[in-house]
Amino acid sequence: MRVVLMLAVIAAALLSLCVGPVALGVDRVAAAVAGQDATAATILFQLRLPRTLVALLVGAMLGIGGAALQGYLRNPLAEPAVLGASNGAALGAVVALYFGWAAVWPLALPGMAIVGALAALVLLFLLAGCGESALTLILGGIAVSMLAGAGISLALNLSPNPFAAMEIATWLLGSIEDRSMQHVWIALPCVAIGAGLLLVDARALDALTLGEDGARALGVDLGRVRLRLLGGIAIGVGGAVAVSGAIGFIGLIVPHFVRPFTDRSPSATLVPSALAGAVLLTLADSAVRLIPTPTELKLGVVTALMGVPVFLVHLLRERRQW
Repeated sequence: MRVVLMLAVIAAALLSLCVGPVALGVDRVAAAVAGQDATAATILFQLRLPRTLVALLVGAMLGIGGAALQGYLRNPLAEPAVLGASNGAALGAVVALYFGWAAVWPLALPGMAIVGALAALVLLFLLAGCGESALTLILGGIAVSMLAGAGISLALNLSPNPFAAMEIATWLLGSIEDRSMQHVWIALPCVAIGAGLLLVDARALDALTLGEDGARALGVDLGRVRLRLLGGIAIGVGGAVAVSGAIGFIGLIVPHFVRPFTDRSPSATLVPSALAGAVLLTLADSAVRLIPTPTELKLGVVTALMGVPVFLVHLLRERRQW
């Protein structure tokens, strides 16, 4: 399955590089790579390549984050937003936009998004206490997410001018339009660290299918597992949201797509979910450029429209297997 998904990642990336307002065929792409077509090279390397890489990184992080949380919390509806990481990152970015820091320093927005995700993680630890129960994390995550959402609403309500409110609302819709290699270098280390922390505890997630007492009996240190998992989610999702805005449903539906093709153990779904998330978000971004609209649709809107019906159909088909 991994080989098929890797081929799908390559195909989705090539499609993303070729489609857009100016279509680039294979011949023009080859000419751009060879340095024989300056216009095509500009479009390919300065506009589409960074956008494609950002889509792959963000989709992979959201996919593996959703799979890890669904395994850890033993809840098929879990995703990074359930622990408040996504809303925390969004609130940090909104603060940067509200006070105008993003206009003065380009790195302020992604930096504040990561800070917001980490702050949400710290607050979650304070609310959940030392308990290792998944339920305490879910309840604490809901509280953190609601608090961050209230902060975002407050910023919109108190925006100093309509343009600031519009900028905040546009960012919250999610988009990877006009991204540069600077955004790739911001997201790459965060996604690599976040995904690495999640993969370290792959076997521990399998042990948790026996319950918390069963995992302890197998020698799993649930406190350390929780620390690494939440740290991975905060760093990885914070870096992803920092460059893409708020994009939902990828972490929720991707694990359900890949689970029937694995042995259904949490560890077996992590890497396939990362690959499938990269494919799904890259294809969604390609669709954004192909749909004929007066202005380009926001990626977060497309993933929501795509995700809700697909997830409901899949849920009705697979609910008895959980």
